[in-house]
Amino acid sequence: MSAKIKTRKTGTGGIVRTVDFGNTTVDIYSRAKKVNGYDYTVFEVADFTQGTRRMRSFTKLEKAIAEAEKIARQLSSGNALAAQMDSREAATYGNAIQILRAAGLETPLELVAARYVEAVQTRGSENFVEALRDHARHNPLERPARTVRQVADELIELKTKRKASDRYLQDLKYQLKKLCEKFSCDVASVTTGDLQLWFDRLDAAPRTVRNIRSAAAALFRFAEARCYIGKGDNPAIATEKIKAKNGDAIEIYTPDELERLLAVMPDSIRPAMAIQAFTGIRTAELARLDWQAVKLARGHIEITAANAKTASRRIVPILPNLAAWLKPHAKKTGGIIPSGADYYHELMRETAAKTASPALPAVELKHNALRHSFISYRVAQTQNVAQVALEAGNSPAMIFGHYRELVTADDAKTWFAIAPK
Repeated sequence: MSAKIKTRKTGTGGIVRTVDFGNTTVDIYSRAKKVNGYDYTVFEVADFTQGTRRMRSFTKLEKAIAEAEKIARQLSSGNALAAQMDSREAATYGNAIQILRAAGLETPLELVAARYVEAVQTRGSENFVEALRDHARHNPLERPARTVRQVADELIELKTKRKASDRYLQDLKYQLKKLCEKFSCDVASVTTGDLQLWFDRLDAAPRTVRNIRSAAAALFRFAEARCYIGKGDNPAIATEKIKAKNGDAIEIYTPDELERLLAVMPDSIRPAMAIQAFTGIRTAELARLDWQAVKLARGHIEITAANAKTASRRIVPILPNLAAWLKPHAKKTGGIIPSGADYYHELMRETAAKTASPALPAVELKHNALRHSFISYRVAQTQNVAQVALEAGNSPAMIFGHYRELVTADDAKTWFAIAPK
């Protein structure tokens, strides 16, 4: 059966076209409009398929007629089905309408049915109501709004209240500062993709990126526990885990490279770098080291069991050239590294570029090379692996297997003669 199109004039001179299909009629209104000085006609189709009148506008009559025919067929089909309903089906329809009205919903019944089917198909069963309740419990509509900066401040305040170590707090503040500078927005709006893209673009060593990721995970975990973000919505958890390059080939610096590095390093980290170069102390131990442990008058540095990686106290000698580097900077108390290991590594990396000259390229920083250099040159100097193992906090077997590089006694003499000019 095809639709019939009729035309009639209104009392104001306007034109109304009607599209008839079965017992259903859909009106098309023609309205003249002027925009930017141009006259044109708009055709508006009255749509009752959703239970209320909605006007759909078209600039071409043929498109308006096509839409009107589509609406007429839909309405006619619904009317035919309604005419075929028995008393039980009619009562069911009436009850459904009453349920919607009692809930204050004016949603058409066919739209409710469509959404119900979509929910069942999405959930895979009819248990979607329980799933929605669970989602509502974990994701309240009245979630407190917090910026990343606000959450970071709350986290640091809590860690301070719970007596976290000064070194941990320094590292946490340093990492979170970068996160807050990058994401000056609501904490709930940060996505996994946002974080991953940022991590990928960071110009930093893998170990530094890994530490930033760890701090970000802690911040979003804190936000999740306080309902600033939804349960299970920690965006840092799903980001790619970063592996530090621990398995790379071990390298050392030449005396000339070390001298060039020490010459350009700022006073804030030059003592720390000198300590590593001439004692082999690990970076993690150095980050926990206080000036109180540096006994210049006695000629040694004390690594306590609490600070040592091996949980064993050891005494590291301060060689004459190291004493010369430390005397101008020595303090009674305070951390050797002012703002944690990551600050130390990043400042070293940024400053190393200044070693470049017209004749020589910049010194390339190498992973753990200060410690490895010390052990290699110290073994060449003393010819005593057991002694160096005690000073470095390693076993002789570890030194032979992982650290010792073949350097000459003359190289060692040059290394341990490097002093301030």
